[in-house]
Amino acid sequence: MPEMTEDKKSSKVRNRRVHMANERTFLAWIRTSIGIMAFGFVVEKFALFVRQISYFLGKSGLPETHVLPPSHGYSSIFGIFLVGLGALMGVLSFIRYKKVEKQIDKDAYQPSLILDILLTISVLAIGIFLVIYLLHSI
Repeated sequence: MPEMTEDKKSSKVRNRRVHMANERTFLAWIRTSIGIMAFGFVVEKFALFVRQISYFLGKSGLPETHVLPPSHGYSSIFGIFLVGLGALMGVLSFIRYKKVEKQIDKDAYQPSLILDILLTISVLAIGIFLVIYLLHSI
């Protein structure tokens, strides 16, 4: 009989460790989504900064050759998109966390790639956009 209690206790400890690993994964996804939102915020605010500088240079009496061309607004749109993407990833990571938590309790874990694929495609799209944007600005 003591062996049965020992096995049950061992199973609970193992489950606790798995739940804590699931929580650490969830927190890593939250950190990633916060990072993406922060980057989007910086990109959007940088666009505002560039517009203000170009306005200031236009009013300062400098020759017209030194005035920056008006912005197309791509960085503002891109920044807002990144903030939205980060928020969406935060929501999806919570849904994934709760789904895995239930699967751990039922001892029927099935890996899901949706969030991983979303992050990979997003990083690829961001990289491609930035390369095109930087090549266009040369």
